[in-house]
Amino acid sequence: MKNISTSTYKIGPLLALFLFITLSCDNASQQRVIPTTNPFIAVLGIAQDAGYPQAGQREEWALIKERKARPKNAVALALVDPVLKQRWLFEATPDFKFQLQMLDDISETNQYPLDGIFLTHAHMGHYTGLMNLGREAMGTSAVPVYAMPKMQEFLTQNGPWSQLVALNNIKLKALANEVEINLNPSIKVTPFLVPHRDEFSETVGYSIEINGKSLVFIPDIDKWAKWDKDILEVIKAADYAFLDASFYKNGEIPGRDMNEIPHPFVEESISLFESLSEADKAKVHFIHFNHTNALLFENSPEYKEVKEKGFNMAYEGQIIQFR
Repeated sequence: MKNISTSTYKIGPLLALFLFITLSCDNASQQRVIPTTNPFIAVLGIAQDAGYPQAGQREEWALIKERKARPKNAVALALVDPVLKQRWLFEATPDFKFQLQMLDDISETNQYPLDGIFLTHAHMGHYTGLMNLGREAMGTSAVPVYAMPKMQEFLTQNGPWSQLVALNNIKLKALANEVEINLNPSIKVTPFLVPHRDEFSETVGYSIEINGKSLVFIPDIDKWAKWDKDILEVIKAADYAFLDASFYKNGEIPGRDMNEIPHPFVEESISLFESLSEADKAKVHFIHFNHTNALLFENSPEYKEVKEKGFNMAYEGQIIQFR
């Protein structure tokens, strides 16, 4: 347990860049300089809720031990304004402490640890990292947590999350469907409902607008056809689209009915997106890969095929600049 200083965390820019790329970036050919004059988005995790390798998957752990694979954090994005020294986290994952350190290595804030956290829904990989803010860990004070009504109710009425609210470790901030929030003069965030397994809360994606350009973030959705929006038009209207790619194809999980865990298979998405222009295809960055998904690995045939078709895969350490 440790008390949190309100002072700004500082690190030399060259050391920060080295740490972020060395510890976080799998794709060395896509290294980017960390912006200092414009807001940006950093990818802090790309895996499905339980990360990679998953608990009990001994073959995956063996690959890590043999250095034939690298661990992957659960999906999370950071939104950073380096000029105003503000930063927000999208998703509070089980890998929160590693992702906060990644963020500390590349950014500063006057409201340590974060100016806010945006949650999509109440599945384990998307909110359980909030535990790190509690009295057993960081013991933070009034960290803003943005959530939809059912998500707020879930956090308020169920322990241990209710203790975070009661002790003012977090301060809940209300979101409403398609209602824009102005974070500062340059940055706007808009949540929008998407169909998903909503056992405990509704599920949202986000549109993040920076200086008039936008990134759409949809880490979880059932099927594109179930949504009341046309995903093709959503992609065309955005500058970047980080989209659910939990499973590459049907039958990926042996012995389990995948109808119980509906997501757009990447094969389905690629087929649906085939009519897009090359420029619009390049906007698509697949993310939220299950541990069974071959797109976790850059040397897989599936990864190469998706790239050849004009689409992208998100990777840890990726920086999205908005000029």
